[in-house]
Amino acid sequence: MSDLSAAIAANFDHVRRRIAKAAVAASREPGSVSLTAVTKQQPEAVVEAALACGQRVFGENRVQEAATRWASRRATDGLELRLIGPLQSNKTSDALALFDVIETVDRPKLARSIFDAVAAGARAPRVLVQVNTGEEPQKAGVFPADADRFIAFCREGCELNVEGVMCIPPVDEEPAMHFALLADIARRNRLQTLSMGMSGDYESAIRFGATHVRVGSALFGARG
Repeated sequence: MSDLSAAIAANFDHVRRRIAKAAVAASREPGSVSLTAVTKQQPEAVVEAALACGQRVFGENRVQEAATRWASRRATDGLELRLIGPLQSNKTSDALALFDVIETVDRPKLARSIFDAVAAGARAPRVLVQVNTGEEPQKAGVFPADADRFIAFCREGCELNVEGVMCIPPVDEEPAMHFALLADIARRNRLQTLSMGMSGDYESAIRFGATHVRVGSALFGARG
């Protein structure tokens, strides 16, 4: 095993242990939290090391970059690819051909684009609605006050398989309040999946009910 592979294996072990510990502390089963390994901008050796650790759930930010990395690996047993970055409507068909889950549905135009692509024969994805819990103008996501209405539109108007919600809290605010807000939106809309929490705050997210945590730097180190 190379030094890189050994280091990544140790990181996966450490993060998985912390996830399990946080789940137990929240009176939850460790298996109720799924680790999404964020491989955006990572080299091939890192991806291979992650796969060698048994990791099968991966998050990517860009459709074209992800296709370059994963198209040849798409048949890997148990592989699940999750789009966690913004999706342009003109990239919808490409995204649906690659990703199992679109976590960043946040506007009617995109929801309709997915509906149209599926109606034309594309594979139907599972989707999450991205909520801009901090109402940051530079960030994607529906505002909390509009979340219920938009979730209903996706379900009823576009027949999408909405299984949950996701958020990215503001970097300069306590994330717990944002996790609590997202969990409340999920509860009142009877959604089971909460994608929240990253390398610096995933244990807090688990306390508030995260079912999926998106971890990159804690596994692979900071990107250059």
